[in-house]
Amino acid sequence: MDSDWYKNAIIYQVDTPYFFDANNDGIGDLSGVTKRLDYIRGLGCTALWLTPFYLTPFRDAGYDVQDHLQIDPRFGDVADMVLLLEQAEELGLRVIIELVLQHTSSEHHWFQAARKDPHSVYRDYYIWADEPPKKDDPPMFPGVESSIWSWDDTAQQFYRHMFYHHEPDLNLANPKVIREIERVIVYWLRLGVSGFRLDAASHMVKQAGKGSAKKGFGLLNHLRDFIANRRPETILLGEVDVPPRQYQDYFGDNDRLNMLLSFSLNKFMFLAFARQDARPLANALEALPTLPSRACLANWLRNHDELDLDNLSPAEKREVINVFGPAEEMHIYQRGLRRRLASMFDNDMPRIAMAYAVLFSLPGTPIIRYGDEIGMGENLALDERNAVRTPMQWNATANAGFSQAPGDKLLTPVISKGPYRYRQVNVSHSQIKDRSLLHLISKMARARLGCKEIGSGTCRILNLNLPAIFAIRYDSDGDALLMVANLASKKQQVEINDPDIRLLTELLADTEYAKSGMLNIPARFAVNGYGYRWFTLTLARS
Repeated sequence: MDSDWYKNAIIYQVDTPYFFDANNDGIGDLSGVTKRLDYIRGLGCTALWLTPFYLTPFRDAGYDVQDHLQIDPRFGDVADMVLLLEQAEELGLRVIIELVLQHTSSEHHWFQAARKDPHSVYRDYYIWADEPPKKDDPPMFPGVESSIWSWDDTAQQFYRHMFYHHEPDLNLANPKVIREIERVIVYWLRLGVSGFRLDAASHMVKQAGKGSAKKGFGLLNHLRDFIANRRPETILLGEVDVPPRQYQDYFGDNDRLNMLLSFSLNKFMFLAFARQDARPLANALEALPTLPSRACLANWLRNHDELDLDNLSPAEKREVINVFGPAEEMHIYQRGLRRRLASMFDNDMPRIAMAYAVLFSLPGTPIIRYGDEIGMGENLALDERNAVRTPMQWNATANAGFSQAPGDKLLTPVISKGPYRYRQVNVSHSQIKDRSLLHLISKMARARLGCKEIGSGTCRILNLNLPAIFAIRYDSDGDALLMVANLASKKQQVEINDPDIRLLTELLADTEYAKSGMLNIPARFAVNGYGYRWFTLTLARS
């Protein structure tokens, strides 16, 4: 088995409640995911990331966990999960689940016991104060929460919550809490998961260090060691929105996180798309530190949260918002956009495909958000981030083929109006339509899986003096790869002059070019507006 499997994977992210409803109660479930594993594998994906399916009041899409050791009955039971893992393994799909350790639901039995009795063993599972400190972090959801401290009448103290007031922060400096976490990890390891996504990992580290991230990194060492001693191929994927110069702290010396979600690349990628200029993305890539040998970035276009534009300058943020979310209802938390990819790109399929070609060419592992591969849109009538959490659109039948329950029983309504309505945008239609976005992305995914140079080699950005062109080269043990994308609508003429290249052989392109195939050096070739071309390179023998 490959211990570094994650470096050459393609991850498909699924929200269980919204993917497929197998028992027709109006809510997606684990059995529904199992029934659609063939679709995910057929797309070219090799790993599945499931957002939370634990027992939950579901006030925060399941991230408000009421019990980490129970599956919410709405989503199924342990037998359903075991069957999902079994069938995923048969198909060659690894399964990554959420490890939500930064907080719990306020309805968790730990918190209920803690608030009722100051002498309870669970009191110190959370963070309390008679008066909130004068200096602390701002709330993660400005405009929704005014503070990260709330008063509890029963406890007669304030409790800390970095996120919603119904999600109290865990005291990760408490060894008893860490032992509880170990029980959770062992349970899911025994069931056969291949990885854990650490939700809010940077906040976890800070809480473990009692406010100091530097003192809290030992938690990541402990989790990595605890898992490696039991299932060494199981990975830790961290949600870490920090400047790239701090990435090393989260990877350690191959002894903390295996993978890190690179928010920095995501933000600058959208700035590049907004400008139709590759330089912001190229600069962000060149600013990345050298990663430890077994470390890997995870990259995405859109996920289940907002497009977070924090850390861009105010002017840069305005540029992105003006292009991709000009209406006030599209904005969220004073920092980003609550939109799906297709609607941000005005349903321009060549441009959406180009964005995926850029994603697949980045160093690291690409993640596809369910529904984005067919061009689903958002529902801005839903509150906050729920706008991008709508039922998967499988076909043109009632409820988009998501569920046979009456429409009013659905957890969230399907998108039934506008250009992204399910009768027009769905899997069935995409499968029979020539050159649909689904076909293009599937073709990209399959080509990308063969590009071992990305996972094992080194990369270099090529400066071609063409602002709209993103060009990146990978080298690994004498093999090489060149990937080029045009971020602008106008055709570009490209010239490649690397002296060691003897031949370019086309691997993938947005269309069949007149001079497709082997090219001489220096290579001169065209790239269509919003086009892309990938080549394998034949190099001069040294």
